[in-house]
Amino acid sequence: MSSYWINSTENLENYENLSKNLKVDVCIIGAGMFGLTTGYYLAKSGQKVAILDEDKIGMKASGNTSAKITFAHGLIYDYLISSYGSDFAFDYLRANKEAISNIKKIINKENIDCDFEYQPNYIYTIEQSEVSKIHSECKALETLHEPAEFVTSSALPFKIAGAIKIDNQAQFHPRKYMLGLANSIVKYGGQIFENSQVQDIVKNVNDYDVLVNNFKVTAKYVVVASHFPFPKFAGLYFSKMYQSTSYCLALDTNSKAFDGMFINVKEPIYSFRTAKFGDKRLLILTGAGHKTGFSVTEADSYGKLESFAFKLFPNANVLYKWNTRDAISLDKIPYIGVLSGLMPNCFVGTGFNKWGMTSSNVAANIVSDKILGINNNYAYVFNSSRMHPFKNFGEVKNMSSQVFKSFVSNRLQIPKEDLSAIQNDNGGIINVDGTNIGIYKDSSGNIFAVNPTCTHLGCLLTWNNLDKTWDCPCHGSRFNFKGENLYDPAFKNLEKFGL
Repeated sequence: MSSYWINSTENLENYENLSKNLKVDVCIIGAGMFGLTTGYYLAKSGQKVAILDEDKIGMKASGNTSAKITFAHGLIYDYLISSYGSDFAFDYLRANKEAISNIKKIINKENIDCDFEYQPNYIYTIEQSEVSKIHSECKALETLHEPAEFVTSSALPFKIAGAIKIDNQAQFHPRKYMLGLANSIVKYGGQIFENSQVQDIVKNVNDYDVLVNNFKVTAKYVVVASHFPFPKFAGLYFSKMYQSTSYCLALDTNSKAFDGMFINVKEPIYSFRTAKFGDKRLLILTGAGHKTGFSVTEADSYGKLESFAFKLFPNANVLYKWNTRDAISLDKIPYIGVLSGLMPNCFVGTGFNKWGMTSSNVAANIVSDKILGINNNYAYVFNSSRMHPFKNFGEVKNMSSQVFKSFVSNRLQIPKEDLSAIQNDNGGIINVDGTNIGIYKDSSGNIFAVNPTCTHLGCLLTWNNLDKTWDCPCHGSRFNFKGENLYDPAFKNLEKFGL
């Protein structure tokens, strides 16, 4: 399964893998939205830039997004005002609002054809009991001098109790945009290397060596744009962030498309937008989210979305389905800035909380400004070294409990050797002579055996039969059934066993 964005651009542009040592000003690890945008700003400013990605451009989180470009990040502003004050909330809003215009400026300057279009954004509820929250958010935006309208009707094919409508938000085709950014980076002298997985970052006296197989990129500045930072202990991001999985459908509804982008305020969350598809428009429906690493069935993921979609559009056809993961910070604010106090000139942008289109541009501006010695008025809002995420004791407790369960409790429940209990085209963990072994049997009964221990921090993996992957419930790493790493923060493959 691949997203509509990836499927419709999979044969466009290819870049070589790193095959020699390089020396540059800035090495960026990750060719997603944040990494490419940072590379664009820096290359355009005259910096020698090299971007490394373990896959191809935009094939991970950035290519599996719903691609809404909005500063309306759920009911965020009432929360920010009550938690941190109006000035803080105002700067969060302005940073993300400027990101929308920044993206449009890049598209215009570089002539990037990516289906960009302005759309109103709606945050809605179907329950009367939730309307007060909508009113509170409207009042918060009024306090921040941002126009917003309370409405009781919309273009959705069902009745709503109320919604906040914000005009001049946007949507686009994210991978077309990223490929356009890549072309511009090369035009300005930057270099991009695909299929070049970073193994380590080594700090020297005055610079860093970024290691890729038998080669290295030496740079004064390093930007970790790998979605979830892979250096194990730098910045302690594993202790203040987790990953969430959501599911997406692209449907031909066989009915008239509606304008607007929509998301509701209460679980289960459903997100709507449309996308150009030849002379038609697809409906992009996203939802059925859960913490990454919990095993779910087809019925609880894509099935839930399909059931919801077919109730609204009985004649719809599902053309694409995919899932994505998002790094969630404990205080709802991204971490942008220095990766760690022990690694000066090494920067990070992560924890975008499902709002990566604007947040990635905010992060790119903050990080590129730091490298270029420019003061950024919004940097303090997203300070990656802040400590107040730990004040969210509820989230910290839940995350710590899950980590403990993966380290200890789950290991006590693993059955002794019983291969017969694992059916074909399924997987599970057994214990052989005190050793945990992760087993996957393909449809023909062929066995693939791995060590089901995450190579990041040693959590016990869970089998995801939906995607045929081993997923980490602690920090969201993912491996295929052969043990090959697919998603950070882990970057090493699993140990393989021969049975």
